[in-house]
Amino acid sequence: MDLMFDISALTQEEEKFSTSKKDVLKYLKIIGVDTRFISYTPQKIYINSLRFSKFSRTREKTFYKQYPDIEIVRNTLFQKICSKSAKLLTLEIKPNSTILMPEDNFICELILEPYTRKYGVNLVYEGDYDLKVNPLILDDKVNTIFEGIFNGEGLKLIESADEIYPLANVSLEWINSFLEMDGQDLIKKENGNELANSFSEFLEDVAPQFRENVVSASEFIDEKLSKEE
Repeated sequence: MDLMFDISALTQEEEKFSTSKKDVLKYLKIIGVDTRFISYTPQKIYINSLRFSKFSRTREKTFYKQYPDIEIVRNTLFQKICSKSAKLLTLEIKPNSTILMPEDNFICELILEPYTRKYGVNLVYEGDYDLKVNPLILDDKVNTIFEGIFNGEGLKLIESADEIYPLANVSLEWINSFLEMDGQDLIKKENGNELANSFSEFLEDVAPQFRENVVSASEFIDEKLSKEE
């Protein structure tokens, strides 16, 4: 199939492609890549899902012939991050909505960029919006839950009807590992509550997957309590 796509692209009537985003995405479609599952930047194309993007090595070679200066990033960890984010975003994002982005947040930019094609959303940095990106990460979400418990306030689940949380399922370790591999600035760890931080560090040593379990348990309890009210 890859060969057929390449031949069809090369035997089409000659067409000149610029380095504009529109032309780069158009060329990707011509060679058979599903651009809903890649993140575009002028210097790099990041694959969100190797399976769904259909961005094979053969298609990569064809792409490089046209755009030798744009790097294709096949980072497995980034694909895992996108998969975790998608589980939340597919429930939170409404088609054709306007989303307010945080400033200078590279990972959120990469994750949300494909949704301009998936759901036709409009990403803005000021003005009116339907939804706002909250860059809360999994570590901070768990520490907030612990902080509420230790302070005697009960469960504190951070939720807002007009916010979306693309990183709420993703740990700081995953994010910074990817950013480091990609040569980007790392995200600094929030200080937060000292007792909550210490408890998280203790659990990290004995049960590395505890964060996901804490969030799941808290959401289950919160749902039960809501039904009883």
